[in-house]
Amino acid sequence: MNLTQQGLSARSGVPLASYRRFERTGKISLDGLLHIAYALDALNDFDQVFATHKYATLDEALDANRKNRKRGKRNE
Repeated sequence: MNLTQQGLSARSGVPLASYRRFERTGKISLDGLLHIAYALDALNDFDQVFATHKYATLDEALDANRKNRKRGKRNE
């Protein structure tokens, strides 16, 4: 999109200092991240992050993981 840091900051509404910190450290609020994604027309990239899961609870997911685990054989 050929935007500068200032341009993206203005377009997204995220303060320039916050955007620069995000580029430098990777740390940003979820709100700021979503504003930047919206400004870059990239909100669809979050579909997998917020997709529904096949387990209703964390315990169900952990139980399923335990059932599917296989131990490796020792080489002697």
